[in-house]
This record gives sequence, C-alpha cells and structure tokens, in this order.
Amino acid sequence: MRDDQDTLYREAAAAYGAALQRLARAVEINPERRRDLLQDMHVALWRSFAAFDRRCALRTWVYRVTHNVAATYVDRERRAPRGQVALDDIAHLPDAQDVGADLEKSDALTRLITLLRALKMPDRQIMALYLEGLDAAAIADVTGLSSGAVATRISRLKTHLARSFQETADV
Repeated sequence: MRDDQDTLYREAAAAYGAALQRLARAVEINPERRRDLLQDMHVALWRSFAAFDRRCALRTWVYRVTHNVAATYVDRERRAPRGQVALDDIAHLPDAQDVGADLEKSDALTRLITLLRALKMPDRQIMALYLEGLDAAAIADVTGLSSGAVATRISRLKTHLARSFQETADV
C-alpha cells in the first residue's frame, strides 16, 4: 500500500508540480510562506493517496486536494490578525532598481495576480483551474459545483477581471 502511495505521489508531483507552484503563487505573494504552502500541498497530496480509490482521475484528485489546502490557507490568512508589516515582508516588496525592460509585462502579471488574489473562494479556485487549462467539467469535479455553474462563473469572472484589469491600467 505504501509503495503504491509513493508511486502515485511521484507520478502526480512530476505531472502537476508546475501547476501546484502556480497555484501557490496565486495564493501567496511572500516567497517563504509560498514555499511553506507548497510544501503543505505536497504533504497533503502524499497523505491523500492512502485513501485514493481511483474513482476519479488522478488530475481531479490532485487538484481537489491541493485546492482544498489552498482554500484552508486563504481562510486561515483571512482570519489572522492584521497589523504591522513584518521586516521579512518588506524585503519582498519591489525595489525601484528592479525596474527593467519587461516592466509592462511584469506590471500586467502583477496586476492580474493581485486581481486573482482579491477574488473570494471558490471564484479564485475556479479561475486558477481555468488558467491551468481545465474545462468546466473538470473544474466541476474539483470544486463540487455543477458544470453549468462553473461555466457561468468563468464567463462572469472573465468579464469582471477584464474590466478590473483595464481600470487598474488606467490608474
């Protein structure tokens, strides 16, 4: 059983590791906390394979487990007391010297990530999966929503994000 768990984890990590990194980046801006979140995702994924009964696709299982970890993380962060900014967090803010030739591309990506982080769960989860290339049916499997509800949300969220993205560009 443990060998199967290890094998499934290695297979999932190889196939979906980059997607998990993108999800962690969409959820957490601080690189150290992002690494912790990513590690939590991998641990939860490995543990989950002990109960994996193959009634769904490996991809669906991976996204369901890791998005649940991300949702729990967001909820925990939202409930955390807010106050002063830690020195570690200040160190990760952009520096004026970091401005380079690809500033516009970087700015656009930063604005998009900021807009995605502002979404509530499960909208953030739906858009993260959509940006990973999953269709409405696959996202429905992960989120537990109906395929029609997912498709409607994607359409509305794309309109909302496009409008918000343009507004932030005009500022």
